[in-house]
Order: sequence, then C-alpha cells, then structure tokens
Amino acid sequence: MSALDRWLHEGWLRPVDHALADTLRRLRPDTPEPVLLAAALASHALAFGHGQLPLARAAELFLEIDADRPPPVMPELESWLEAVASSPWVQSPADAPDHNAPLVFEYGQIYLRRYWRYEQSLADALRARTLAAPALAVDAAWRQARLAELFPLLANDPGDAQAAAASALLDTRLLLLTGGPGTGKTTTVTRALVLAVEAGQRAGRPTPRIVLAAPTGKAAARLAESLRENLATLLANGAITQDVAACLPTQASTLHRLLGWRAGGTGFAHDGANPLRADWVVVDEASMVDLPLMAKLVAAVAPDAGLLLVGDPDQLPSVETGDVLAALCDRASVLPRVHLHRVHRQDAGLGVGALAEHIRDGDVEAVMASLQAGTAAGVSWQPGTDRGLPAAALAAALPAYRAVQQAADPADALERAKSFRLLTALRDGASGSQALNARIADALRPVGERDQRLFAGALLMVTANSPRHGLFNGDIGVAWPDELGQLRVWFDAGDSDGPRAWLPAALPAHEFAFALTVHKSQGSEFGEVFLALPERGARVLSRELLYTGLTRCRRGVTLWASETALREGLGRGAQRWSGLAARLR
Repeated sequence: MSALDRWLHEGWLRPVDHALADTLRRLRPDTPEPVLLAAALASHALAFGHGQLPLARAAELFLEIDADRPPPVMPELESWLEAVASSPWVQSPADAPDHNAPLVFEYGQIYLRRYWRYEQSLADALRARTLAAPALAVDAAWRQARLAELFPLLANDPGDAQAAAASALLDTRLLLLTGGPGTGKTTTVTRALVLAVEAGQRAGRPTPRIVLAAPTGKAAARLAESLRENLATLLANGAITQDVAACLPTQASTLHRLLGWRAGGTGFAHDGANPLRADWVVVDEASMVDLPLMAKLVAAVAPDAGLLLVGDPDQLPSVETGDVLAALCDRASVLPRVHLHRVHRQDAGLGVGALAEHIRDGDVEAVMASLQAGTAAGVSWQPGTDRGLPAAALAAALPAYRAVQQAADPADALERAKSFRLLTALRDGASGSQALNARIADALRPVGERDQRLFAGALLMVTANSPRHGLFNGDIGVAWPDELGQLRVWFDAGDSDGPRAWLPAALPAHEFAFALTVHKSQGSEFGEVFLALPERGARVLSRELLYTGLTRCRRGVTLWASETALREGLGRGAQRWSGLAARLR
C-alpha cells in the first residue's frame, strides 16, 4: 500500500484530499509520491483555515488533525522540497500566468493554485487602492472645525482616534478601522460618512452612493441599527441636518446579497468587470470574512470608490480559509489603519475589557489570577465539568428564554432574545451547542406540544444561504403565532415594517439557536452570556475563542470551564498559515 493510500486508511487524509492526489497519480503515473502527499496535505490544510502549507511544518498539521496519535512517517524534508519544486504539477510565481499547474510552490510553502491566486490578487488590489488619489480636496480649516463638532472629545484629546479615522477617510480609497468591543467603531463610521457626505456637498458633488454590508444577517442588522441610532442622536443634537441624514443608508445587507450571490456555485453578479454601483462600501465584522470572499469583494469595488473595512483583528478568524483582517493589520502592512482603544459602550465597572486584554496578550497567569480572585467585575468563573454543565446551563438559560415566550409580539420576542445567550466552544459532544439546544428546547416546549418540534418562543438560526427567501447563514428568528394563531418564524427585516414571517416548512436549513458556538455568535451582542468550554479541552480552544466569547456580553458573563481547558486555550493562538501579510509589505 502506498503512503498516500495508507494515510487515507489511517484517517490522516479526507477522501477529497486523497481524490485530488489520486487524480494527479492517474494522469501522471510517474509522479513521485512526495508530490502526491504534498498535494493532499495542501488540500487538507484548507479544512483548518490554512491557505497554504509550509512543508517544514507538516507535523503541526498532523497535530491539528489528531493530537492523540503520533504523526505518520513523512518524506525527508530536503528531498521533499526538491521533488515538489521540480514537479510538472507545480508552478512557481516566476512561471507564466497561463502555466495553470494545480499547485504553486513558493518559499517552501505549497498552495492549491486557486488560493495562491486569491492571495496575490487581493494583495495587488489593496496596494493599488492605497496608491489611488483621494476623491476630492477638502478645505483644511473646514475639516478641522467640522471634526471638532462631530467629535467633542477632540477638544481634550487632539489625538482622538475616532476623529483621526473620520479625517483619514477623506484622504484615501481604503481604510481599516479596528478596535475591540465598545470602542465606538460604528459611531466613528457614522460620523466619518457624515463628514464625507458634507465634503462632497461643499464640492458640488452628487450625493454619494453608500452601501453597508457584513458577513452575516445578524451582523448586518446590528450595523444598520447602530447607524440609525447614531444618526438619530446627531439629528437630536443638531449636529447634522435632515438633508445630510437622508444621504446615509439605513439598511445593510450580507456580503453575499450585496455581491449578488448566484445559486449553484456560479459566483457573484458583481466582480471586476461588473463592479458595485457605489461610491463607498462599508463592511463591518471584517474579521469574519474569509480569503476567497475578501478577494471577490475587493475586486467588485470600483477603482474610484472607497472601501472601509471595520472589525476587531483579535477576534476569531473566519470559519473558512484565512485570517484576512489580521494579515491586513500586520504591523509591517502598508495599508492605512486607525485603531480605536477607548471603550465607550460596556457598562461602567464591567471588568471584561481588562480581562480580554490579558487573554489577547496570552498572559495566562494574569488571567487565572483575575478569575481565581474574582477581581474582573461582571465575570463569574465556575470551574465545572461536562457532567454538571446541562443543569447549570438550564438554570442560567431558562429564565431568559421563558421571558421570550412571555413577549407581547414577535418584535418584542426578538428584542428580549438579545438579553441572554448560551455560547459554546463546540458544536458536538456533551458540551456542544447541539446537545444543549435539545435540552433547552425540551424544557421550554409546552406539555401539550411534546410531539411538535417548534413552539412559540423557539429561537432558530438559518444555516444555509437562501437568496430566494432573503435569508442567509446566521440569521436568527423566533417562532411565533400570526394573527390567525398559525405558527410562523419571524425574522428582523431591519426596517420600520417590523419582522417578516415565514412558514416553518418553507425555511432554508435551520436549527435551534438557544445555544450558539462562539464562531456563530460573532457579529452579535447580548446582555448576559454563559460561555461553556469542554472539560478536557479541544483543538478549537484558543485565545481568540475566549476573547470573542467573553466580549459578546454587555453586562456580564459566566465562564464554565475547567482550569485545564482554560490554560490550554490561553496557551494556543488561532494561527493560520498564509502569505498575505508578506505580500502586502
């Protein structure tokens, strides 16, 4: 048995990885096996979010696949590198663009060609955007005076980052606006767009076409809601006119909807040849955007339009390939960036922010000391077990979800659902969201409806994009009777008409949403959070997962985790192998 076949048999490769390498073997039977193994591992690396595989670190990939077994015997590294570099299945960056080999080998890293091209095209497009001239010249005196009116903190802090971001937006066609939870990113976006609209009006330009987007439906809804609230505040304070407010969008869409997602995997309607009809494209929660989607997004933004990417690079990277926002924010990056530090939003006295900083920095002892001493206000650590988790989770969740069932109408129910959420590190297993969702649903389901899956007040999350329905992966709705008493599932439409109702049988793929994985919670915010980690730890545990889960709360968080799992997670970063940061230097 060849090593390729043996690795499949032993579970080191997926069938899809083996199939790729086996195709190369059938087409060229003389292909050296080290090349076949490299191709299969480059494919398997994608399953863990890596856009490439450094062959010298292949043993680390095997640890990700199964940390409980010793890795298989691999080819000797030097001969492996030589075999890959000389293979006709492999091209180097110096080869002609039409070479079209399925693999690319660069600086010891092996890529599937498609992902190498995503990296290259994204880096080229972003660099070109930074070199583009600003849209218009802005009078310096007016700019400074208007910044002082829109950002009152500027009077006491000449280096106020929010004002600096708004000013920078006038001078570039690309800006990264980053910051942790509560640092005022959306507030800054609103005021920056106001400044851009007013500058255009002073220059006699047409009203700019501004579009708002985010990776998920709930993140898009939050972005639009926050922008509307900020505009209302500015209007109430007399800081802007109704005419200016009317120029800003009050709705946001998912990126798939914005780009014109086509069913059947045929790509997007908007691309470089058919760019978006927008003067400004604002994308929130950019840390959730994977490499292929970011490359397609940037290609679809017209060269003379502006792109504002907003997010927190310390959060979990995208579920799919790449850690794009972190790469764009790399210290050696040439891209313009403003980072917000001052926390404005979280309740006074809440200690999550300081704890999150220790987690982000990997300061294990500082985190453990704070949790053990209980000095992080609003954070309760319960070093529990998997066996004890269901009872503790039900005790925390049922009061909040019964309050949802007692709502006046579906809009009220959706609002009440924001007050609490159970978050998990895993989807499967005793501490996973699936098992906990089933337990919570059973406890909430009325006695007379035990044979029915859905019931009034049940929270549901869409798990597949469905443009036909206008529903996308991550959208959360609530089951609620309509005026005729028929159970429907209601989703926030993000407009003044209130939630929209769907027949349960007509919904795309969905599941209960009483418990969410931390990955699925990105882009959301809840009053209280119960964060559950598996007792014995797991590969998915990382600093980024802890940081993201804890910072979903506004008022407080309960952390259910063994010390072993905590230390394991704090000691691991969610590293992604990628060449994007290097290409931007």
